[in-house]
Amino acid sequence: MLFKSEIVTQVSGSIGGTTYSHNSAGLYRRARAIPVNPNTAAQQAVRNDFTTLALAWSQTLTQAQRDEWDNYAVLTPITGKLGDPLTLSGQQMYIRCNATILAGGVARVDTGPAIPGLEALTAPVTTVSIAAASVSTAFTDTDPWANEVGGGLNIQTSRFLSPGINFFKGPYRNLTTVLGAAVPPTSPDTSPNNAFGQAVASATAGQKISMRYVVFALDGRISAVTSELVTVVA
Repeated sequence: MLFKSEIVTQVSGSIGGTTYSHNSAGLYRRARAIPVNPNTAAQQAVRNDFTTLALAWSQTLTQAQRDEWDNYAVLTPITGKLGDPLTLSGQQMYIRCNATILAGGVARVDTGPAIPGLEALTAPVTTVSIAAASVSTAFTDTDPWANEVGGGLNIQTSRFLSPGINFFKGPYRNLTTVLGAAVPPTSPDTSPNNAFGQAVASATAGQKISMRYVVFALDGRISAVTSELVTVVA
């Protein structure tokens, strides 16, 4: 059910048994659904990372390091779901940044960034070709992360989706991480499968796949997340 509200102009989330959201046609509301929790190995790994980072914040970081993350968080507001600036706590920012870093297979960063703001990312562009049997992601090798040992680009994908899908929220998995180096990595990055192990050669032209990209820097900063829906070509 789509509607125009006389009370609210922006709303997202659930109240009681009703969930509010929006799409290209405007605001809508629906009955709240309790999602199934398959408790996959990938989900368990993410939860373990969050637990590890929460414990590190309270038991491993020094007070000086926590203060650094607090200061970085204050100086680096992020964009909330409704498009408004949102200031995280130092702990939230520490976990947010390091969850991305750990997903890339790199050791966590305990010292808070001295430079405020997000890491730069030129949005990559992905082509999914059945003939080439590959997910091919072109990235900009002059971005700071690509020229820095300790930086990296996480490339994440959905499963293959039906042609009628125009919006996608998840789930995603990490397909690969392209690591920065003194001699930057060569673009594009290619893979014969998506992150869920589905072979591109077995896909159907016209299907879609949702791509998501985020980079991390040596000092612990991450970029804004960018995404795109890509149509599979023959």
